[in-house]
Amino acid sequence: MIEAEGLEKRFGETEALAGLGLSVPEGQVLGLLGPNGAGKTTAVRILTTLLKPDAGRAFIDGVDVLAEPARVRARIGVTGQYAAVDEGLTGRENLEIVGRFNHLGRAASARRADELLERFALTDAADRVVKGFSGGMRRRIDIAMSLVARPRILFLDEPTTGLDPRSRIAMWDLIGELKGKGMTTLLTTQYLDEADHLSDDIMVIDHGRSIAQGTATELKEQIGGARAVVTLPDVTTNGAADEHDERSVVAAIGDLAKASALPYRDGSTVSIAVHATVTTPDVVRRLDAAGVEVADVAVSRPTLDDVFLTLTGRSADADAADGGAVNQLEGVN
Repeated sequence: MIEAEGLEKRFGETEALAGLGLSVPEGQVLGLLGPNGAGKTTAVRILTTLLKPDAGRAFIDGVDVLAEPARVRARIGVTGQYAAVDEGLTGRENLEIVGRFNHLGRAASARRADELLERFALTDAADRVVKGFSGGMRRRIDIAMSLVARPRILFLDEPTTGLDPRSRIAMWDLIGELKGKGMTTLLTTQYLDEADHLSDDIMVIDHGRSIAQGTATELKEQIGGARAVVTLPDVTTNGAADEHDERSVVAAIGDLAKASALPYRDGSTVSIAVHATVTTPDVVRRLDAAGVEVADVAVSRPTLDDVFLTLTGRSADADAADGGAVNQLEGVN
């Protein structure tokens, strides 16, 4: 439903996109994850006909973005980083005017506005001026506006930025519901838990190009996957596990460990790479069956933040903190 290949875009000396390609199958959510300045918003603007690339091609539902932008716009809904609402109008009026822009007619626009106000729990505030809405309410009305024309494809550019935790979770529920109804979605986000929770597939981009793609589990596996961490009783004079203890742990874990995985010992702690599906109870049962005495057992897994740090050389938290200095050119995010 969304296809792009070789997208390039420069803003003066800044290379926002450097040959980006992506593909989103029908009914799936692609999470576009990357540091500030990586090119996420530039890609969205090109795919939604708001910006022309310097090179490359893009198609929405088989329609060429550059050759037939009007046909593309009829198929998509877009929610940008900042709520695109008219603060001088009421919630109902904002929705109705979008319906009129989409040639729904006065009566049909009013009916569609009522449907969306109810769906987004905004009926009580329908006739209030949007200027008095909270951040979460503004974001809800903004997304509702993008759905007025019943698009097949939705672009969400950092839709939960600035929302409180409760509003974020409500937005996650909404995106999940839309996906359940077959909506194809491209989601850009700086929240790693959001990408992990919502996306069928995640693409990490940096400096305008894709540097990794896969499910959250696949990306975590690329940087080492899960490890069984076994702490042995402090039975030696120096507090360290001897070689016999280490071999006993490895033998007990057996085929739960990855092929050719080498154990790593740090004092009384022995760790070894295990398959992604292995859980702490799995390891405990193996050790217990083998009669290996332990002080503690845990299966640790890398987080998406670990993936982000490994691939980009910086953490998402640090990137968010200095984002204002990085994102100086409009359109480069």
